[in-house]
Amino acid sequence: MEISDRLLKQIEFIKEIDKIKYIQRKTKLFHSDRHENDAEHSWHLAVMALTLLEYADESIDLLKVVKMVLIHDIVEIDAGDTFIYDLERNHTNTDLERLAAGRIFGILPKDQADELITLWEEFESGQTEEAKFARAMDRLEPLLQNSSNNGGTWNEPGVSYEKVFAKKSVIKDGSTALWAYAEKLIDAGVAQGILKKQ
Repeated sequence: MEISDRLLKQIEFIKEIDKIKYIQRKTKLFHSDRHENDAEHSWHLAVMALTLLEYADESIDLLKVVKMVLIHDIVEIDAGDTFIYDLERNHTNTDLERLAAGRIFGILPKDQADELITLWEEFESGQTEEAKFARAMDRLEPLLQNSSNNGGTWNEPGVSYEKVFAKKSVIKDGSTALWAYAEKLIDAGVAQGILKKQ
């Protein structure tokens, strides 16, 4: 049986995205000193979305959310991970990330490449209900990790209560219930002295 060009492109993409397993994040696993990698992070967000769906403020397409969280950091294979509280680089969509999306997703057949680039852009813009909920998962997971690790990345230079509150407030766009929980964790961090107010 002849192997189709479509299948070969799909296999090439699957091999390429294995590199996401090597992208280390600043956050550490729950109650651990080991840094999380992007693949673990994306998997965790997908399971969180499945588990926490009932707390979405609006009716959402769960499969679309799962697709978004599974692919949202693939661009970091080329662009690298930018720490959310980085003092020099802005943690926003960049030209470098767009180039990475085009190259990596472009390995796929055009229909699949177009779908994933569109999903990635939708996640980044954060305007649809699915993107809002996906982004809530993306901001909640490291908050849970830092709370379990005596502050974790909150102990990095330049990270303050005000910065954490501002970055995590994205959660409220996707879920008021999860934001209420997140606020309690942030406030507990302040009360415990592991998150400092400026």
